[in-house]
Amino acid sequence: MAKKSVVPSAKARPKAAKPVRGSAASGSAGGKSHAKPSARRAGTRAEQPVRSSAPKPKVPTRGAKAPTMRVTSQPIEVLPPIPMPKALPETLRERYDLVCQRVARAAERSGRSARDILMVAVTKYALPEQVRELLTLGHRDLGENRVQHLLQQMALVEEYQSRLRTLPSTMKVAGDAGASLFDPPRTDQAPGLHPVRWHMIGHLQRNKAKKIGDVVRLTHSVDSLRIAEELQAVALRKERVVDVLIQVNCSGESQKYGCPIPAAIPLAEQIGTMINVRVRGLMTMAAYSDNPEEARPTFARCRELFEELQRSGVVEGPVNILSMGMTGDFEVAIEEGSNCVRIGSALFGEPDSGTIATEDSEDGDD
Repeated sequence: MAKKSVVPSAKARPKAAKPVRGSAASGSAGGKSHAKPSARRAGTRAEQPVRSSAPKPKVPTRGAKAPTMRVTSQPIEVLPPIPMPKALPETLRERYDLVCQRVARAAERSGRSARDILMVAVTKYALPEQVRELLTLGHRDLGENRVQHLLQQMALVEEYQSRLRTLPSTMKVAGDAGASLFDPPRTDQAPGLHPVRWHMIGHLQRNKAKKIGDVVRLTHSVDSLRIAEELQAVALRKERVVDVLIQVNCSGESQKYGCPIPAAIPLAEQIGTMINVRVRGLMTMAAYSDNPEEARPTFARCRELFEELQRSGVVEGPVNILSMGMTGDFEVAIEEGSNCVRIGSALFGEPDSGTIATEDSEDGDD
């Protein structure tokens, strides 16, 4: 009589040995094996099930919340920045189109459109024929950093447009002094005859303020009460309202113009009491660097100040212009909230040069 075997528990059970053919463990009583013949004996390789490399789907447990899936109609693609070439394109139209594309992409990355960005073409290094060509392309916001240069460019443009008006193919049109700076150009005007809106973007001295007080659409560089008072006197005599931006030194550089950050809102409040001078926003310049990203903290600081000025309510009327960014950093400026950029050398280049300017400028343009 065979002894009754004791089956060990699961914890104590040793690893089962491979059964030997003919033993009791591999067959029935009597030692005969009922196992199927091995595939190796038949001369063929045993087929093993093919395991998939794909992960097994997780089976949610009872009561578990099923995961939700976000479904969008189409993917949202944010276009990357367009790298600025070392050498400028050959024609002004190509350069202008390239800058407009870069502005549009930067605006898209900030959740806006190109129509929300005002581009001031700085004519510091522009030849007269380049300015005329830019006007025929439909651009109408021009800026200068020196009062004398601004008056000279204004005279050249007025003479050019007066000649255009005498041509049979053009028509005389009224100005648009009451239009917003962000309004699109009128469609009933011949190329080159759009009323030019001049911007004073450089540092303004008191003795020069009287020369531009009645001809400039927007002055970007008011950084003291004395300058604002001079503009108020000129505007009062001319019976007009002058729009200005307060220039703030957000980079902290001693060689930069602009009022300190803590003085910006009190200065805006004082200018807000004037009848003929209207504060429309802020302007700043970042420290020059080969890396545009280094300008981001300066622009972010100015945007925060701009939003604080809007919330303060110390200025009546719209406070909606934030002028930040030049050729080397305007895309970063737009991403940080700028809606007015000042572009010079990316359009016109340097004198006798086809490369982009690399030196810093203390006059609000490059």
